[in-house]
Amino acid sequence: MSIATLAEVLQPALRQGYAVAGLVTLGWEDMRAYVAAAEAEGAPVILQAGPSCRAHTPLPVLGKMFRHLAETASVPVVAHLDHGYTLEECREALDSGFTSLMYDGSRKPLAQNIDETARIAELAHAAGISCEGEIGFVGYSGGDGSDGTDPQEAERFARETLVDAMAISVGNVHLQQDREGGLDEARIRAIEALTTVPLVIHGGSGVPVAQRSALAHTSSICKFNIGTELRMAFGAALREAVARDPARFDRVAILKETHDPVMLAARTVIRALGAPNKDI
Repeated sequence: MSIATLAEVLQPALRQGYAVAGLVTLGWEDMRAYVAAAEAEGAPVILQAGPSCRAHTPLPVLGKMFRHLAETASVPVVAHLDHGYTLEECREALDSGFTSLMYDGSRKPLAQNIDETARIAELAHAAGISCEGEIGFVGYSGGDGSDGTDPQEAERFARETLVDAMAISVGNVHLQQDREGGLDEARIRAIEALTTVPLVIHGGSGVPVAQRSALAHTSSICKFNIGTELRMAFGAALREAVARDPARFDRVAILKETHDPVMLAARTVIRALGAPNKDI
């Protein structure tokens, strides 16, 4: 299966009533495990390079890693820039082989966010790839609070930017380690009543699994971003591997032991979102 764009995996999800997992990567070990999980589930997957990932590994390197995994996978794989904050960063991701650009102007005034996101969407579409935008700031656990998305503003944002997917703020929070928050379903219904664009939930680790699954099947939410719970699985596996023999020092041997636990955790995430066990 060749590498896919975001639109190529989200449009079937919108039509058929499921969601695709946007899995936040930090390095080779987790991204490889995520693709293995997607293949085991027969489902598409979105590999996401967020700011902390890019601070560790340059975009041109990440692009090659994502594309190598995609081009050897049996399922569709999207190479996605998560939370791009500048035009230059988005251009670099495009030049590095990414197939989806997420521009985050959610902290900016609405008109500025629309103008800048529309420019990124035009850039992406001219190159034959996809664009995701964000309307309504999604906060961080222990940090800045969220600004809920206004449905009327969401309709305008989707219409004027022509994005392929729209991230919304409906009670979701980045970096949340528990699943006690839950999403504002009334706000979700109000937003989807005004637009047909696939919706995205950032901070999906804080959303109860049952609610993720229900919304994947019954709403326009076609993508859940999941990072924290998978990083927790990786960290637990890594600590166990090191503690088993404190004298070990070969990092390749140690990191190898994170693969199966992370793959199994990712399989659980993917399965709950209901993607059919078949190619798109």
